[in-house]
Amino acid sequence: MPICIECRHPVKTLWTQYSGAGDKSSGHNIRLTVCRKCGRFCDKYVEHDFVVLFIDLVLIKPQVYRHLLHNTLMRENDRFDHSIIRLGVLLLLFDVYLTWARIEKQTAPDSIPGESNLGKLAQQPIVFQYLFFLILCALSTFAFHISIRFLTSSHFSPLILTNLLPRYPRPNSVSTALLVSSSTKLFPILMVIWEYDVPAAARSLGWAVVANNVEALRILLDCKYYTACLLALVGAASRWAVGRMVLVAAGLGDVDSITETSVAADGKALWALMTYAREWAGRIAVG
Repeated sequence: MPICIECRHPVKTLWTQYSGAGDKSSGHNIRLTVCRKCGRFCDKYVEHDFVVLFIDLVLIKPQVYRHLLHNTLMRENDRFDHSIIRLGVLLLLFDVYLTWARIEKQTAPDSIPGESNLGKLAQQPIVFQYLFFLILCALSTFAFHISIRFLTSSHFSPLILTNLLPRYPRPNSVSTALLVSSSTKLFPILMVIWEYDVPAAARSLGWAVVANNVEALRILLDCKYYTACLLALVGAASRWAVGRMVLVAAGLGDVDSITETSVAADGKALWALMTYAREWAGRIAVG
């Protein structure tokens, strides 16, 4: 059942369609439903295009997350929407490009300046290299999703057993929330036009992705911020651990210690964000 994106009150319909709605000359003839509880439109984003939705996603507005997660993308029997599958594939392929580009730009301390840090992997055919990074990103992304899905939907989750979080019976909806909130990872596509791959930009992007993940989990699960932060932290740690195992197995164990990579960016960004918040809270308490 759809909900009001302002007050989360369940509603029967988000709009009323009148006769002649398909006739462009007579206008759309669609009237948005007004929520009986808060008196505002139940879902104003019904009339907005994708550009507005993406901007509000970047701005982390709760209303746009409720529109996407509850009123648009949620399907019966917890099935994935086709657009989410396409988005997941796009994010994975783009993550492959970013991971490959950043690792190649790194220079090991004992290597010749300008030499690739891929070691023996650089001597393999280009198709083999691409498959390696595809497997690396796929496994780390799978670990990120499966760990959060376990904590939110499994009967054996420690958060559920300790009553810190009620069980959410739609694990695919959890993955949908994570994929939608990770859309900001597409911003570095501007690297194709402008060269701006600096540590500050990588950290800012990592913070943006983590903040969006936390907000999406909080809205979908209707939980506290510290619970959503814990879920994001566990997911980021799982992603980093699996990525490290694959890199170490390939002889690239020193990669993460040199610079920011897409595999470790989420975990490091979340840790930095939590450290800053703790220091800020301590200063307030002292003052």
